[in-house]
Amino acid sequence: MPPAPPPILIGTCNWLDHEDFYPPELRGRRQRERLTFYARHLPLVEVDSSFYGIPAPGTVAGWVARTPEGFLFNIKAHRSLTLHDREGGRPRRPTPGEERDFLAALHPLRDAGRLAAVHYQFPPWFTSTSGARDELVRVRERHPDDTVAIELRHRSWFEGDQLAVTEDLLRELDCTLAAVDAPQVGSGTAPPHLAITSPRLALIRFHGRNRQTWYARTRTTAERFDYLYRPSELAEWVPAVRAVHARGVPVHLLMNNNRSNYAVVNAFDLAHLLEIPLPRPPDPVLRRMAERDGAPPAWAREAPPPPETPAPEIGEPRRAVPPVPQSPELPL
Repeated sequence: MPPAPPPILIGTCNWLDHEDFYPPELRGRRQRERLTFYARHLPLVEVDSSFYGIPAPGTVAGWVARTPEGFLFNIKAHRSLTLHDREGGRPRRPTPGEERDFLAALHPLRDAGRLAAVHYQFPPWFTSTSGARDELVRVRERHPDDTVAIELRHRSWFEGDQLAVTEDLLRELDCTLAAVDAPQVGSGTAPPHLAITSPRLALIRFHGRNRQTWYARTRTTAERFDYLYRPSELAEWVPAVRAVHARGVPVHLLMNNNRSNYAVVNAFDLAHLLEIPLPRPPDPVLRRMAERDGAPPAWAREAPPPPETPAPEIGEPRRAVPPVPQSPELPL
């Protein structure tokens, strides 16, 4: 038999921000159960809380326990590893403790076969220089066996002859060049470009197209990434995704427009455009589609319900996760 085609997996960048995705029972402080609810609908999530604080291995093991077999995690590198932190106006290198603790946090995911990729998002001031290229070599040396995705924000990596240099370096390192959908404003936005630099993975992150907030200092990331895509905008990526997938490369599509339930809505939109089956979205997601499009699409209303059985907690009895509302007539 021919080998199974590689997957196209769709998810969001974190699972906690999507308040209007979750039923009322899971809003507020009941954050632990949200991941189980999320994993009943989508097969992949990017952990971005690890950028702000390195999680303890026990916390990571809890994520594994609360999700079904086969559910995958991309995890974002801590900000110290991507030179976001500064001392005296200059980027500071991570301490040995920060590097050690982040690598330790990966073990539960790796041991369970749930670590899909480690994502390094470098800041806009990380420009294409020999020193920056050396830093990418250090990233690969830090993760000799992991799938590593590199997100570059400054346009110097992509302009003119530098694009070929960037792609060649990442191919040599067997690292994925993360593509982005983002406002094309100034030097701190990479152009929309999907390339195969590693047979392990191709990846697109969708940041929204809100030009007014792209460089703004906002109170929350939801304010910065305040954008609900129209299906026609997401469809612009479908030919490139299909072309990469046809060459046998797994693809991850991650929505980072994390205001309200926008990211989840667009995850379902994108799955439909690529003919990837997902269960029926919760009613708040269908209502958001109706607000945008005039009516919820038939493909979403008629999809089968998600599975009912949640994963158990580590060291705790199984908890009941509220069932997904299945109303015969969607209230609009």
